[in-house]
Amino acid sequence: MPVLRRVLRAALLLAGALATGTPSAQERPWIAVIVPAGETQRFTPRELALIFQRKKLYADDGTRMTPVNLPADHALRERFSRAVLGLRPEALEEYWNQQYFQGVLPPHVVGSEQAMLRFVAATAHAVGYTAACYAEPGLRTVLLIDPAGELKPADQQPACAESR
Repeated sequence: MPVLRRVLRAALLLAGALATGTPSAQERPWIAVIVPAGETQRFTPRELALIFQRKKLYADDGTRMTPVNLPADHALRERFSRAVLGLRPEALEEYWNQQYFQGVLPPHVVGSEQAMLRFVAATAHAVGYTAACYAEPGLRTVLLIDPAGELKPADQQPACAESR
C-alpha cells in the first residue's frame, strides 16, 4: 500500500506543478539558515546535513542542538531538503521511519515561517531556515541557499526589495 500511496502522491504533485507552473529561479527566494543571534557556531554544508539527519546532536562546545523544520509540504522545506540533504521531504519519510525504530526522532516541525523565526530566536542552539529577506533581529544567518539550490556563505546575503 505505501508504494501505491507514493505513486498517487507523485502523480498529484506532478499534476499540480503542470497546472500552476513551476516557479522560475527568479521567483524563488533565497533561503537563510538561521541560528539565535548570540550564537557563534558556523556550519559546513555537510555538518548542517548531519544536524538535520540527527547524526550530529551536539555543537563543538558540547551543547545540544535543536534542528527545526517547516511542514513537509512547504516549498522552502522542499528546497532546503534538496539543497542540504540531497532529498525531497517525501524521500526522507522512509529514513525517519527507520530512525524512529532506533530511538531517533526527526527535527521539530513548526507550522509557519513566523513560527520558525520565533522558535529559533527563543531557543538556544536552534537551527532553522526561512526566506532570507525575512530574517529578523535576534537571528543570525549562517548559510544561504540561492534560488538555484546552491549553498552560499552567509556574507553573500541578497539585497531585499522590501521588509515585512
